[in-house]
Amino acid sequence: MLRARAAAAAALAAAAAAPARHRSPLARPLSTSLRVRDPAQAQPRPAPHPPAHHADQPLQTQAQVNDQIARDADVLLQLYARPNIVFSHGSGAVLFDTQGRRYLDFTAGIAVNALGHADPGVAAVVADQASKLVHLSNLYHHEHAGPLARMIVDGVRAAESACVERGAAERLGAAKVFFCNSGTEANEAAIKFARKFAQYTSGGASKFNILSFENAFHGRTMGALSATPTRKYQEPFVPLLPGFAKARLNDISSLDTLITEDTCAVIVEPLQGEGGIHEAKPEFLAAVRARCDAVGALLIFDEIQCGVGRTGTMFAFEHAGVVPDVVSLAKPLASGLPIGAVIVSERVAACIKPGDHGTTFGGSPFATRVGAHTWRTISSPEFLAAVQRAGVHLRARMLELKDASPLIVDVRGRGLIQGIAFRENVDPQMFVRLARERGVLLVSAGCNTIRLIPPLIVSLEQIDRAAEVFEEVLGIMEGVIGSGKDL
Repeated sequence: MLRARAAAAAALAAAAAAPARHRSPLARPLSTSLRVRDPAQAQPRPAPHPPAHHADQPLQTQAQVNDQIARDADVLLQLYARPNIVFSHGSGAVLFDTQGRRYLDFTAGIAVNALGHADPGVAAVVADQASKLVHLSNLYHHEHAGPLARMIVDGVRAAESACVERGAAERLGAAKVFFCNSGTEANEAAIKFARKFAQYTSGGASKFNILSFENAFHGRTMGALSATPTRKYQEPFVPLLPGFAKARLNDISSLDTLITEDTCAVIVEPLQGEGGIHEAKPEFLAAVRARCDAVGALLIFDEIQCGVGRTGTMFAFEHAGVVPDVVSLAKPLASGLPIGAVIVSERVAACIKPGDHGTTFGGSPFATRVGAHTWRTISSPEFLAAVQRAGVHLRARMLELKDASPLIVDVRGRGLIQGIAFRENVDPQMFVRLARERGVLLVSAGCNTIRLIPPLIVSLEQIDRAAEVFEEVLGIMEGVIGSGKDL
């Protein structure tokens, strides 16, 4: 149960009058232990925290930080709204800035740093491979792309088998993998492969339409952006690619109208991240699958943010029991190194020929070797079980906050991709700022949701610490409303 709101009300005056600054968690350092209390909940953990700053790197003042950021702005294209903080290093689920302050990182590089910061295993693989071979191009074979692709294919076949046990049809066959460099590139490739498949199987010129869903986010390059039906992303770059339509997620009644004989593919995130943590219902995905089969369209699952263990299984589609034809992966696949992957079923692979697509950097020995280490670590049953436990604990703590605060209307998601949805008149950016000032890093999603995407190695104690900060922040925000101010 939350503390009495008296403490929050007392803090309101100071919060309203004082400039943004770091408060209690920075004066009261986070626990340096990254272990859960119950040994049965153990999972791979990083080494203990390093010092808050390196001995050969003096701490900066805020004026020095501001000066550095201003100098950088002279040469960096200003595309991001960022706070005046410069980070220097991290360990596990904790980041340190150049002023010696530490933060619980519940953004994980936007669901990228699955193994946390400075993971010893990743560091060892990076150092070893960097001393051998970083880049080769796809003109030649190397040692590491094939083994990672085999792990991914084995993983997706295992996920398919779990779905088949629940009544799904086998679809993947001898699946194959294409490696690229990012999530948007993975979705660009998926779009191209879908259109090539339609030409290969139908022979007609009209079967090129692709359906996506409201609140989807598939990337910022032109094809992926065309499948991202959000005005703020699309409007500055019109005209976009032709042939894209949108539907409402979980609206089964619209599928017969919108998925037609001219549809070559449907692309959907089993659990939307950027759009506000909205999960596609199993019955909806089953209906999409059936309609795609009826018109000869491919079903593409975009698991760039929700895949590779984040929901507690290697693939998010396992929860729905629906098997796609194509899956796109990226973010956590190489623990922070740029990588993307597209898995295609045997019948899709059969229509892709040399020269149809390609990449200079994709599938490098450097990225794929680190990817193999990452996949091997996350896919272990013990690791996934720990993610599931952490997800259950996170959800329970967030539901406690919802029950106690009138500002929260919903808690959505599963595993370690969850969202706190606020009522319409609440600005989530205020929550993000106040939490950051108290030592917890967050990112918003959609128009009124806070996205919780910590590293998959986050401990139960760290979840509890974040919940304490959220409780304090909610009290301050409720006090603002109680004083008659808008959020």
